[in-house]
Amino acid sequence: MLKKLFSYLIPITIFKQKSTLSQTLEVTWTDGKLILDSQNTNYSYGNLQVILRKGLKLIGFERIKSMQSILVLGVAGGSVVRTLVDEINFKGQITGVEIDKAIIEIANTYFKLDDIPNLEIIFDDASEFVLKTNKKFDLIIIDIFQDTKMPDFLFEFFFVNRICFLLNSKGHILFNTMLLNDKHRQLNVEYVKKFDPKKYSVTQFSEMEKTNELILVESKF
Repeated sequence: MLKKLFSYLIPITIFKQKSTLSQTLEVTWTDGKLILDSQNTNYSYGNLQVILRKGLKLIGFERIKSMQSILVLGVAGGSVVRTLVDEINFKGQITGVEIDKAIIEIANTYFKLDDIPNLEIIFDDASEFVLKTNKKFDLIIIDIFQDTKMPDFLFEFFFVNRICFLLNSKGHILFNTMLLNDKHRQLNVEYVKKFDPKKYSVTQFSEMEKTNELILVESKF
């Protein structure tokens, strides 16, 4: 494929679409790989996949492989799902919650997300989904952005409390956050304080690809 070969020299955009949530969505060949970007940041299969793969490694691939159920809040192009399925060989149930139907159509067309048999996509607002479901999960991955912005509800107590309710014993939460300014840093500091240290172990991993911070939470019981 010529576009793939030329992408080692310059990025080649093959699809572009306006988005009400992210301004624009673009699929681009870059260094021989397809990636999905919003107007100002990578959404899937670029730096974002690198960041979340590092987070999954911190938990441990073998530990994740032995899990039964994983919740992904914010699917986008599905790069973290691909890491779970293709690299970790996770065979359990993956539930993906995504508010933007257009982005899933792109993911299905260019990244074959609909070929994954153990993935269920639910179109919903994550803040509403967590209130409606009673299903428990071994790992909850939170990766919700609107371009470079994180919705306020992610840091509110009701959401944190509900995420903890949905977590199985000895389960993990992996929260990918932007770390672009002092406001973001303070949000993360206050977020960590919402977890009872008697029940949860919380670790922050800063300067992930220079722009992000991962927050890893593990239930002690």
